[in-house]
Amino acid sequence: MWIFSRPDAVSALDSSGVRKALGRYVDVVQGRKRPKYSILKTIPAHFDPDDSTSDLWKLHDKLLEEYPKLEAEEDSGKRRPQPTKSFLDLKIELAKRIMRGCHLCERRCGVDRSKAQGWCQLGSDFHISSAFLHMGEEPELVPSGTIFTIGCNLRCLHCQNWTISQRIEQGDKMSPQQMAKVVEQLSRQGCRNINMVGGDPTPWLPNWLETFRHVTVESPTVWNSNTYYSVESAKLLAGFADVYLLDFKYGSDACAVRLSSAPGYVEACQRNHLWGQKYGELIIRVLVLPEHLECCCRPILNWISKNLGPETRVNIMWQYRPEWRAWEVPELKRRLTSAERKLSLTIAEEAGLKNYIT
Repeated sequence: MWIFSRPDAVSALDSSGVRKALGRYVDVVQGRKRPKYSILKTIPAHFDPDDSTSDLWKLHDKLLEEYPKLEAEEDSGKRRPQPTKSFLDLKIELAKRIMRGCHLCERRCGVDRSKAQGWCQLGSDFHISSAFLHMGEEPELVPSGTIFTIGCNLRCLHCQNWTISQRIEQGDKMSPQQMAKVVEQLSRQGCRNINMVGGDPTPWLPNWLETFRHVTVESPTVWNSNTYYSVESAKLLAGFADVYLLDFKYGSDACAVRLSSAPGYVEACQRNHLWGQKYGELIIRVLVLPEHLECCCRPILNWISKNLGPETRVNIMWQYRPEWRAWEVPELKRRLTSAERKLSLTIAEEAGLKNYIT
């Protein structure tokens, strides 16, 4: 059983740090509250498929403004009947329209992905690499029902999942209805959550939203992303993602462009972390890269403490290893030194962070 392989996960939900940062998530795992996608299904959204996109966004933003109050009512035990058309249906309609001139990610390539592949090398059909109970995530997430989809909107030269992100693997084509069955199976196997990852899940946001229209079980959702997604995607995720498991890869746009072909990464990343904190709960992953302590690690941890608060759940990750094209980058040809690991903790302490793990 998983409790023998990850004994730290057994008591993780009782940890004061987890409860401070992820209190609602814990309540959903333990059955005291409903996941956000279930609440979205109960909120009426009166729209017509012929309505203009601008009108649909006006309705979306109005409902999003009301959402915190409606969630609080659900959390207190009030139940609404499922309407003919819901807030989740509205999000699905908007997401599909975005994909037809794709600006799901910050790159905003504008390709109609129903007819051609976007910059991410993806069309409109879900492709899955694997789905399983993952024991290697943060202890509060384990066992995590992790679903790896194919493709990514970045080109990280040091990517550790490069066969997935760069489409070396083709994956298995899935409809949202089929993916919903995968979600339900993982939930019945005892996972604490449904963890959407890749590659990156952002190119598949319309498919993920539609998947959860068909899901009949209740498990909290984890949006496990590189955080390079557009403000429109951030709006669609609001009220859908229970936990934002977000990378904060770079504290410098120069590093982001050089290592991941990601112009404007820092601004997008900061913005999406603020959205995640406002509409869900955060776990932030900071992968410490060799020789990137001052240009990236320090500004990242300082920004988190100042803008999201010292109790933010942060995973300072030391598991970097050279993969894919890392050998092209001089400083990335090696693992971290013990001095770099120690310095990353010193930076976290100096930033005032109180709820970090390694």
